[in-house]
Amino acid sequence: MKVLVTGTGGFIGYHLAKELVNRGYQVRGLFLPNEDAGPCEKMGIEIFRGDLTIPESLNGITQEIDTVYHLATRTLDWGTRKQFEAVMVDGTRNLLLHSKGKSKRFIYASSIAAFGVGRDLAGANEESPQIECGIPYCDTKIIAEKTVKTFCRSHGIAYTIVRPSNVIGPGSVWVREILDAFFRGPFPKINGGKEPGAFVYVTNLVDGMIRCAESEKAVDRIYLFRDDYPITWGEYLDTISGFVGKKTIGNLSFTSAWFLGSVCEKLLTPFGIRPPITRLAAAIMGKNNNVDASRAKEELGWSTRIPQDQAMKEIHEWVLESYRFPGKRR
Repeated sequence: MKVLVTGTGGFIGYHLAKELVNRGYQVRGLFLPNEDAGPCEKMGIEIFRGDLTIPESLNGITQEIDTVYHLATRTLDWGTRKQFEAVMVDGTRNLLLHSKGKSKRFIYASSIAAFGVGRDLAGANEESPQIECGIPYCDTKIIAEKTVKTFCRSHGIAYTIVRPSNVIGPGSVWVREILDAFFRGPFPKINGGKEPGAFVYVTNLVDGMIRCAESEKAVDRIYLFRDDYPITWGEYLDTISGFVGKKTIGNLSFTSAWFLGSVCEKLLTPFGIRPPITRLAAAIMGKNNNVDASRAKEELGWSTRIPQDQAMKEIHEWVLESYRFPGKRR
């Protein structure tokens, strides 16, 4: 069976493509024109060059493709609404148009951010309401999900929407970006660091995504994926920062962090400057995001394959072997 993975050059996409190859699938990966595809090419992945925001560059992308795994997204926690819409809404629609009449399954990688953040999501399940919160990443995920549902139902494509919690692993956003932040300046805990990390390890998530594509029970369904790791944000930050000889300094209440994020975004985003704190970061680290992943366990037989201690060990090894703080990168 031949599958397409968009965002193959990204963290989750790379791990998904690698596992699919290991399981005997033929994999085609979408890469931007100048994106490094060397590691994937060595694994035998077929490289397709294109840009989701340029429809004509996608001609032929789904030829002979049975299942599409759509992971390409804007992973930053800041940016303009227009920047997010271009990739996450328009880009998704463009890929759907190219999938029509060719692919049978469409797996869309969304996020628990598609619930809308800024409030406790503890216990939320797939049927819980989605509320736009004014953060472009969250709001465009909501729109993209609706686009996938409507299009696939209209054109006979079986879809599954995957909403992972905070994805961690060697080189993930929640490792590399957090370590970079410690080197940029003081990094306070939010809400005392007491909120649960609500993490899912990348290996566990990838297993869940493949189960979605292989199961008839997953047709036209939504699944949440979160490991039952007991680690809090405070414990996670203390551990991660300790890998590079840093530590958190101070504390911000959720309300203060959200307010500062809002101000910084308004002042800096129009100039293309990364805010030192964002509302999305405040909501992820300052609220309880322990969503309910029981549907995936009951319907797909999914479970945590990599336990917390092994996950943190593998992250630590990556930091020692591969991480370079911003001033040391070339």
